[in-house]
Amino acid sequence: MVYCGIDEAGRGSVMGPLVVGIVRTDGDEGLVSMGVKDSKKLTPKKREALYAEIVDCCDACVIEMPASEIDRLRKSVTLNEIELGMFAEAFDKLSAETVFADCPDVNERGFSGSMAARCGGRCKVIAEHRADDRYPVVSAASIVAKVTRDRRIAEISEEFGIDIGSGYPSDRITMDFIEKWIKENGRAPKHTRCSWEPVRHLMSLAANTKISDW
Repeated sequence: MVYCGIDEAGRGSVMGPLVVGIVRTDGDEGLVSMGVKDSKKLTPKKREALYAEIVDCCDACVIEMPASEIDRLRKSVTLNEIELGMFAEAFDKLSAETVFADCPDVNERGFSGSMAARCGGRCKVIAEHRADDRYPVVSAASIVAKVTRDRRIAEISEEFGIDIGSGYPSDRITMDFIEKWIKENGRAPKHTRCSWEPVRHLMSLAANTKISDW
């Protein structure tokens, strides 16, 4: 049986793209033997090494959505709906009889049904929380997504000529960079998700604060 795994990277970040990875295989043996696991449990060096092995032995691709497009869509749909659309788009790239996905929604059954419908009823969808821990093919997809996103963040740092950190709101380097940029330019830097509350807060603060008050 041919099946695929889908997972994302960058869902909660304030900078950089949301990346969805999909991997298709006809068996877990190769993935298990190479030691795939949830990408968050691997070092960057190990993720890069596994990425090379995964794309060499399996069909794999990514779908990326930049911050500006996320902001645009967030005016009318939820982040879960955005992710659902990206998952379905990924399936169109690498279709299979069965799809295992890391579920972003609290309702696993509802998300599974919605995704199956978005895929035209052409597959069985099993969307579960922590699927990246349970299914090697989803672990592989998480690695493909994470490595791709990390590369994009490195490119953004190079574009600005400064380390912007991981792009997540919990990262002080990222938030300090955004805050300083807003202070100096009166707007958020490129690649920033302006619809995210931490950024909205900094923009609001800037709008109500004199430059001399910073």
